[in-house]
Amino acid sequence: MKNILLLVHDDEGQEARLQAALDLTRALDGHLSCIDVALFPAMVGDIYSPGIAEAMLLTDEREREGKNKTTLEARLAHEDVSWDWTDVTGNFVDGVCDVAMLSDVIVLNRKLDQFPYPDMRDVASRILMHARAPIVAMPDDCKRLDLERALVAWDGQASAAATLRACVPLLQRAEAVEIFTARDGSEKVEPTLAAEYLSRHGVHATVHIIEDGLHAADRLIEAEAITFGADYVLMGAYSHGRFMETFGGVTKRMLGNAQLPLILGH
Repeated sequence: MKNILLLVHDDEGQEARLQAALDLTRALDGHLSCIDVALFPAMVGDIYSPGIAEAMLLTDEREREGKNKTTLEARLAHEDVSWDWTDVTGNFVDGVCDVAMLSDVIVLNRKLDQFPYPDMRDVASRILMHARAPIVAMPDDCKRLDLERALVAWDGQASAAATLRACVPLLQRAEAVEIFTARDGSEKVEPTLAAEYLSRHGVHATVHIIEDGLHAADRLIEAEAITFGADYVLMGAYSHGRFMETFGGVTKRMLGNAQLPLILGH
């Protein structure tokens, strides 16, 4: 896990994404790839001047991103990390997915509370569905990505297992890891087996299993994260287990409401 891909755009969540990407790059002794997306305007021309309004807005967008690039490149020059930069014009999903093939992890936001366009929860969901790498979904007000205490939300499904395997290098840097399961009988792989798998990689995780069929899984995860004092939550997405469900279920609610950074895989 050496190649960190960062979505760059001048919006409310950029600082959280940047700090998380820098924290990951340093922790993993990796390389940071910045993909700066100038967004096509979310409007169409009127009947009197079709296309003119879009062209003006796109020019303004490119100028803003040009200034943003100058500022961030000056910062990165003093961050003591290896990095490169790519500029694209289009939309976030295509821009990220087109360059993500050789990325190990992608840094996004879970949602932007102050930035209505585009919907970053939807962006994160769509990139997660199409990219081959886990994503880090940061709250837009988060100042850094701490890696000391990791909560693994485990439902025993393939998506959870794939995310766990991909993120072993992160879990190896944690001081404490808990595997948390709210049992409902759909588990294909027991959490104790996940803990045994991690132990072979030098990660000694505790296992916490509860029986609770009354409360929503995202609420149970959030409550356990507080109790455990987690720095982030690691989980699979879009399978059919208790924690993941299908599109629009637990994953979507976690992207909308979680207060901690999320590391999600598919």
